[in-house]
Amino acid sequence: MRMPDEFGGLTCELTDLPNNVCGILHGHRDAGPVASRFERLGWRVSSSSWHGYEVGTTWCEVELEPAEGPDVLLNGVVDPSRFDDLATVLRRCGAGTYTLELYDEDGGLLREMRV
Repeated sequence: MRMPDEFGGLTCELTDLPNNVCGILHGHRDAGPVASRFERLGWRVSSSSWHGYEVGTTWCEVELEPAEGPDVLLNGVVDPSRFDDLATVLRRCGAGTYTLELYDEDGGLLREMRV
């Protein structure tokens, strides 16, 4: 399995894609600790708002924003061939229960994962 800790910016072919991944990380009231876990795995992390963070690597870049309830929302771009790798990273980050959805360029649902 490829390691998800390839440091650097999103590759050129992915920067032109519309957002194609979204999800909910259940039971996380604050996006900060989740972002810190991504950082420990070698991902780039920056603050994107008062309570939100952008985390990324060469094959994925997502925003983590707290939701109204006890959840964190995730949305951004992932290399479709690395969707399962994103799920692996979430497990390594201790995400617990989460939902991920992968969409095609026209907004059609390709895959859904509930863990």
